[in-house]
Amino acid sequence: MTLTIEQGAELARRVHAAVATRIVGQDEAIEDILVAFLARGHVLVEGVPGTAKTLLVRTIANAMAVRFTRIQFTPDLMPADVTGVAVYRDPVRGFEFQPGPVFTDLLLADEINRAPAKTQAALLEAMAERQVTADGVPHALDPLFTVLATQNPVEHEGTFPLPEAQLDRFLLKIVIGYPAAEAELAMLALHESGFDPERGGGAPIIDAVISADEARECRALVDDVHVAPEVREYVSSITRATRQDASLMLGASPRATVALMRAARAGAVLEGRDFVTPDDVKARVHSVLRHRVILAPELEVEGRTTDDVLTGVLSRTIAPT
Repeated sequence: MTLTIEQGAELARRVHAAVATRIVGQDEAIEDILVAFLARGHVLVEGVPGTAKTLLVRTIANAMAVRFTRIQFTPDLMPADVTGVAVYRDPVRGFEFQPGPVFTDLLLADEINRAPAKTQAALLEAMAERQVTADGVPHALDPLFTVLATQNPVEHEGTFPLPEAQLDRFLLKIVIGYPAAEAELAMLALHESGFDPERGGGAPIIDAVISADEARECRALVDDVHVAPEVREYVSSITRATRQDASLMLGASPRATVALMRAARAGAVLEGRDFVTPDDVKARVHSVLRHRVILAPELEVEGRTTDDVLTGVLSRTIAPT
């Protein structure tokens, strides 16, 4: 079965609508995760406790009928706890590799910054190359493999900040804030009507609305999205502007330029188009670049954020017409 762009967009809308029945008031976060999934990218989700980060990932996995695994990252978590370990079977078979929880489709790395650098590095190979090497032997991960990692922005005691190399492997960084008043009231009504994800006993949050095979087909559509030369120039102009901005100690890397185009192509699929517009690029600038640039210390003291600087970069970069 080969999907058209329009069919792929309809399947994505179906997933979005289903997830939104349980995750109220987070439409932008849902869309960003769908963009990253279609673009074969990983997502870092940042938000204070209680903003439904874990529930969001579980619900998206249920909606797409893909395999889902959660790893709770802790300071004593070892690399083998993530990737797997060689187990001695018998004198004939000897040691056999026992796959770890990373061998899944959607991996939730909960509180990823609580694990030490060695464990984070073990996940880095899986994210970058979609394989795990054990005892010198590579083991391929499923093509659908996607990491959605969460971290708490306000609690730093006992954490290990992610190195720049690992941050750069996340296609998007999503910041989940508090819901609007209307959304919070809708959430209360949902729970009052009987919804309680903590009482599910492992049952799916929602029923699947597309199959894993359809999810794979939707991903393939991104490869056929056209990016005009002037739009490619616009993408490059944005990232190059971050390298020249005095407000930033570190600008966006060439990998960030490619990531911005990948995310824009996936965004076009969500809109049912086989070509990228400047608006597709603008819509992803903050989520693609906010974790790939470093704010100058004096601006951080003043309370400014990387999002503020990126908004300024966007306003100064002329988009093609």
